[in-house]
Amino acid sequence: MEKHFHLAGDIGGTKTILALFSRDKGPLHPQFEQSYISSSYPGLDAIIEDFFLQAGAGASSACFGVAGPVREGRAVITNLPWQPDTNVLQATHGFTRATLINDLVATGFSIPHLDESALSPINKGSQTREGALGIIAPGTGLGEVVFIWDGSQYLPVPSEGGHADFGPSSEKECQLFRFFQKRYGHVSFDRVCSGRGIPDIYDFYRSFCQIEEPAWLAEELAAAEDRAPVIVTAALDATRNCEIARKTLRLFISILGAEAGNLALKGLTTGGMYLGGGIPPRILEFLQEKTFMNSFTSKGRMSYLMHDIPVTVILNPKAALIGAASFALGLKFESA
Repeated sequence: MEKHFHLAGDIGGTKTILALFSRDKGPLHPQFEQSYISSSYPGLDAIIEDFFLQAGAGASSACFGVAGPVREGRAVITNLPWQPDTNVLQATHGFTRATLINDLVATGFSIPHLDESALSPINKGSQTREGALGIIAPGTGLGEVVFIWDGSQYLPVPSEGGHADFGPSSEKECQLFRFFQKRYGHVSFDRVCSGRGIPDIYDFYRSFCQIEEPAWLAEELAAAEDRAPVIVTAALDATRNCEIARKTLRLFISILGAEAGNLALKGLTTGGMYLGGGIPPRILEFLQEKTFMNSFTSKGRMSYLMHDIPVTVILNPKAALIGAASFALGLKFESA
């Protein structure tokens, strides 16, 4: 099997995307691409084997962005029972090099390759040249990363900061915290501010706050395998004006804004903050309202600084794949 290509992958708790890339075409133009339902396979190796069979080609090297922490060439996928290992990947598939990076790190490496159509600013701010960059990404879970400038390129500081303790900032959020604590014990931002958290916030409004649930929505939720998309769709539907869904989404966005601001302060991300993951593009019109930026900038004596930080939504759903391809091809992250 010919191995003129480089393999890149975005390995998520819900979906895995693999693609072959060549150095002459670059990270935006895959030669072959395939998507898989992650939970349908016992591990990454099985997906790679099927992918190469379908592609009719192999790869000399590989880079995978994974939704979980990576240590010494090994990863634990947070929402899957997978533990890929670079040594095993190399030996099994004949790669000269295999690399595992956090999926938010992979998303960061996509930034220099994204054009204006793939980015939507929600706060223009005043970008500091070569200032640190931050990315926060609500999807199945909540990912976070900071990139720092080393004098010649941006380097990632991988993080599992989304699993830090959730800190409520209003009486409503204190009530929400107690609701989650009773349900789950430990309450992290990942637990609240992710696709998994949206149905729980909805339940909070329905049961604790006793906000009426429309019969049509109750019926749709009962039939849904994943309630989060149903709730988001209801919130975005202007014709139905569903109060409980809209309140759910706005509280979610308020918490996301607060944690994005926390990350911006900790990383001093004066080069810009980016919102990645699958949820922000879907709820862009709500993110453009004042709720997100009010929470993002509400940082006491540092509020003036927060207003200056550019905030941008990454619209390209394959950003992590593009970034993993960029890494596999050995391209430097030289400008944002």
